[in-house]
Amino acid sequence: MAGRRRRHPEITPELLLRAYSIGLFPMADSADDPELFWVEPDMRGVIPLDEFYVSRSLAKTIRKAPFDIRFDTAFDAVVAACAEAAPDRPSTWINAKIKSLYGTLHRMGHAHSVEAWEGDRLVGGLYGVSLGAAFFGESMFSRRTDASKICLVHLVERLKANGFRLLDTQFTTEHLKTFGAIEVPKIDYEDMLANALASPHLPF
Repeated sequence: MAGRRRRHPEITPELLLRAYSIGLFPMADSADDPELFWVEPDMRGVIPLDEFYVSRSLAKTIRKAPFDIRFDTAFDAVVAACAEAAPDRPSTWINAKIKSLYGTLHRMGHAHSVEAWEGDRLVGGLYGVSLGAAFFGESMFSRRTDASKICLVHLVERLKANGFRLLDTQFTTEHLKTFGAIEVPKIDYEDMLANALASPHLPF
C-alpha cells in the first residue's frame, strides 16, 4: 500500500471531500488512535458497475428477501457497527474522528448507508461517500449470513439506476473479487475518477 501521507489532525468535511476528488482517503492506525493519515494506493480497487457479478446462490437468497433493506435510516449506527471488533477483524481503522467527519458528510448529503434489518435489529450494512457520479465504499459489517453481501447488491442496483459511473472500493479483497472487483493502476483510476466527477452531484 502506497500513499501514507503526513498526519493531519485538522481534517474538515470540506477538506475530506476535496481529498476524495483527487484520489485520497483517510485512515487511522487503529480505532483508539486519535490521528488520521492520507492514503493513495498505487493500485486502486474498483467494481465496474456493468460487470458486477452475483452468484446463483446469493441471487437465490436475495429472492427470499431475508432482510428489510433500507437506505440512510441509521447511518451513525452503521458506522459504529463497522468500527466494532469482530472475530475475523480484531481491530479496525475507524476512530472517533472518522465517525464524526462522516456523520457530518451524511448530514451534508455526501455520505450514505445501506442497511439490512431483521425486524427492529440492524444486522448488516455498509457506508460510503458520494461525489459527482462516484461512490467511494468505506466499510461494511454483517451479523447475519450474507447481510453485507445483500447490501452491496442493493447498493450497486441503486448506483446503476441513478447514473453513477464509478464504485471505488479502495482496495480489493477475495470477498470483493467474487463480485467482480478489480485493481487498476493509479493513472487509470485518475481518469475514471475525473470522468465520474465531471458529472453534477447525483442523488443517491
